Amino acid sequence: MKNLALLFVTAIAATSGFVFGTMQAASALNWNWNYSGIGITASGTFTTNDTPDDLGFYQILGITGTRNGETITGLQPSGTPIPGNEPFEVDNLISLNAQQLTGDGFGYSTSGGNYSSPFFASFLPIPSYLEVFSAPPFVPGFENFGPEDSELAISFSASIVTVPETSSIISLLAFGTLGIVSVLKGNKSSKFTHKIE
Repeated sequence: MKNLALLFVTAIAATSGFVFGTMQAASALNWNWNYSGIGITASGTFTTNDTPDDLGFYQILGITGTRNGETITGLQPSGTPIPGNEPFEVDNLISLNAQQLTGDGFGYSTSGGNYSSPFFASFLPIPSYLEVFSAPPFVPGFENFGPEDSELAISFSASIVTVPETSSIISLLAFGTLGIVSVLKGNKSSKFTHKIE
């Protein structure tokens, strides 16, 4: 009987591990994003946390994609500026609201050694999205833009493409239950065989 109880507890624990592992993996959201402007085309995917803050913004945790044919190589850490655009720090927040980016925006690096930071410019007469583009050589300070740098108007859009799926959790629970039943059946038949001997 002790062995039966131990097997039952082990099966429950294993099933719980699968379920909670799935819940953790599903705690991130995937987004498609894109923006364009004169001479600019950028698109890709974001990974964010799954819970928005009080203003409806999600924290961007990862980024992939391309900008004008260059591969995006990394997300600029929150609280830091892209090189050449000091002291304007990015916050890497995204929302499903009409205004999807904050005034700090997000930042990323590309395979060409360049940096970009799209943001919402609420200070314009007609608030809209802008992209700061910074290329080597990087001279600290936003007033030191060189001819290789730019700040241009863009159209920006992002949408969630995946959400945590409860169906995978239910499938794992069903699988775990079948495992428990087969363990119990196997244990009963082995006890019966043992008594006959």
